[in-house]
Order: sequence, then C-alpha cells, then structure tokens
Amino acid sequence: MLRSIFNCVTRRSKFDTIWEGVSLKTLVNEGIVTPKPEARYIVQHCEQGYTTNLPLEAMMKENVLLATYYDDKPLPLEHGWPLRVVVGSFADRSESWNGYFWKGGKWLRGLEFLPKDKKGFWEKNGYHNEADPWKEERYSNWR
Repeated sequence: MLRSIFNCVTRRSKFDTIWEGVSLKTLVNEGIVTPKPEARYIVQHCEQGYTTNLPLEAMMKENVLLATYYDDKPLPLEHGWPLRVVVGSFADRSESWNGYFWKGGKWLRGLEFLPKDKKGFWEKNGYHNEADPWKEERYSNWR
C-alpha cells in the first residue's frame, strides 16, 4: 500500500490517496523482471502512444508502485485501469523522486529499460524532466 498526495502540474492536489499493487523493486528482487546491467532509465509505454520516463534508480524506490487498486477498490478506468505507475509518497520530501503525477503513466502496457534517458510525451512538449513539485518544476528548456 502507498499513501500519497496527488500533485498535478495544474497546481491541483488531492491529499490522502491510497494505492495498492506491487513495486518494480519487488518484481526485480523476486526475479520476475531482470533489467540488463546497462539499464539506467525506464520509459513507461501506455495507451495511445503516451510515454513517460524515469531513472531506473527512481523506479526501484519503495515509494513507486505498479498500482491495481485505488482507495480500496480495483483501479477504475479514469485512474488508469488495469495498471498505472504511482510515483512517490509525496509526504516524505527526503525522497529524491517526488514528481508530479505525469511521471507515472496510466493504462500501462510496457516498461522499456534503456542505457540513456529518452524524453516522454510531456517532456517532449516542454515539461520538466525531474518534475519536483517542491521546486515547482513544471516546465523546462530541455528540448
């Protein structure tokens, strides 16, 4: 279970959201997923060509979840059914990745492990690559 604040790039937040699922860290530790040694980044591939990127190190944190439940119910379609990535506990500012929710893809269909970073949908369109809400990192010059 992961309790987090839903921080939207539009400056809207929802407090005390509860997500359930499995962490990528658990899948790697149990040998279900085995990234190649050169993998340093992950691109999340979602419905309709949507992608978003994160460092592998960030995706391996305890506060990153491959979620199947939201607020004690199966994940509804509007929140990313059947699977979405939820990034960060947000309540703990000590984590290096507490990004806006666009860094966790809805309707997840696959994870691509890469040796170099690759911009996702919003990053290609001017959004900040790190997306730290505490620093108001919404937009970027990274093109």
